Amino acid sequence: MQSVSSSPFPPIDIPNVDLWTFLFERPDRPFPAHHPLLADAATGRSFSFQQIRRRALHFGHGLQTHWQWQSGDVLVVFAPNSIDLPPLIWGTLAVGGVVCPVNSSYRAEELLHPLKDARAKAIVTTKAQSSVVYDAVDRAGLSRDRVILLDEPSPSWIDGEFASDAPHSPLIRRPDQELAFLVYSSGTTGLPKGVMLSHRNLVANLVQNEAVDQCNLTWQNDRAIAVLPFFHIYGITYLLNYTIYTGMTIHVMPRFQFATFCDTVQRARITYAYVVPPVILELVSNPRVSNYNLKSLRMVLSAAAPLATELIHVAREKLNLPVRQAYGMSECAPCTHIQTFPEATTHPGSVGRLMPNLTAKYSPVEGETGPSGELWVKGPNVFLGYLNNATANAESFSDDGYYKTGDVGYSDPEGNFYITDRVKELIKYNGFQVAPAELEAIALGHPAVKDVAVTGVASGQAGTELPRAWVVLTPGVSKKGDETKVAADIEKFVAERVIGYKKLRGGVKFVDSIPRNPSGKILRRELKKVQAREAKL
Repeated sequence: MQSVSSSPFPPIDIPNVDLWTFLFERPDRPFPAHHPLLADAATGRSFSFQQIRRRALHFGHGLQTHWQWQSGDVLVVFAPNSIDLPPLIWGTLAVGGVVCPVNSSYRAEELLHPLKDARAKAIVTTKAQSSVVYDAVDRAGLSRDRVILLDEPSPSWIDGEFASDAPHSPLIRRPDQELAFLVYSSGTTGLPKGVMLSHRNLVANLVQNEAVDQCNLTWQNDRAIAVLPFFHIYGITYLLNYTIYTGMTIHVMPRFQFATFCDTVQRARITYAYVVPPVILELVSNPRVSNYNLKSLRMVLSAAAPLATELIHVAREKLNLPVRQAYGMSECAPCTHIQTFPEATTHPGSVGRLMPNLTAKYSPVEGETGPSGELWVKGPNVFLGYLNNATANAESFSDDGYYKTGDVGYSDPEGNFYITDRVKELIKYNGFQVAPAELEAIALGHPAVKDVAVTGVASGQAGTELPRAWVVLTPGVSKKGDETKVAADIEKFVAERVIGYKKLRGGVKFVDSIPRNPSGKILRRELKKVQAREAKL
């Protein structure tokens, strides 16, 4: 029997406007136009609200004038973090375009799918990624003239500032139906799915966050650091959109590096950080942390991957650093649960309470005992569906419109949600999704592999999982005496064909057979039981 619960927070009004208007045309903006919002952590170069807006409109009008850009046209973003990137993202939105951010470490084969599936009209990248991009666009049938290199001299219509500060209105008439972002999310089978996020989805999640934060983050007093990738929905909502909304300056880094992170916190007096569990682990375990003054950092928000409760306590004890938790997914733009600022210290281990205007169902899960159930959610930030994938849409939504998250947990009497398991088979490595079926298909190409199943193996305090392959060897291939060599060869075979975070970091284990149900579906829970028994030995 399903139980239903509503958010413990009062309902809020969601403005019926597009994302550009909400962020850049708001009459109640609390900070001045010259206030810096994006700062390069390495050079100190920065853009103010006014500069960002002008650069965005310059680019957007250029798209229309030079490429006859139409509402709904898709710009793929394939680049590491840079303060030069957000104006191009918002400029696309300003003229009714759709932004499709893609992991900038993808190989050409992986980039090809979103290019073709989204029918991309152009792509933004850098010189370092250009060989991969040109390979992919050639195969996708997209002209090389539609490749924009951020760090190369650009046509004047791309790099510049609009001359007017007059109000601008995008051609968005139905913010609840027209797309702002198309984010690709790995599935347990098949190719990644295009998550269709409307303007209303993004606006709703910003207003929901503001309602929970209750002015605890302000442009006058707070400064944040951006190490999360801008291509991840966590980075899109919190580092890009929420920055413009709150006015909180963010100091942008291409990626997390311990020394640079700590130096930036110390030098810029960072007060708030959006992180993933491995960052927290590094901060509490690296002995060099004592070389820096991190006292300005009053809180971090951790999401995108499970976080061990022990790590929360260590961060508080060693660094006097409260860790606030949140939970969500690309399909919810992304946040469904988040802790209030006080709850970061009173409810360690919880991912927070259901955000305003959301309702949840807890559906029974076969084999689960106790109060836990699969979380289903419905609300204004829940996506429109998967692009070109009617089958996935039918499987992912209930008859009454709830999105089935695939995560299992329970709420305590106060509404604090605790995650206990996952129905979906996706592996989470450092916040990135890894589809077991993709790795299985690759591993089966190795001549020594007759059958294979891939599962996630817990990785200590970091709260992350490592992909592990369970392999049945081809008849005639012996692992005796050279088991390590065969395993290493399979690991290398897979590593040469996937992006870095998909490598078999959990190793290769040899088994006599892969457990399957009568229809042939792999019973991964049975393999996880084997893992659990091995861990006790």
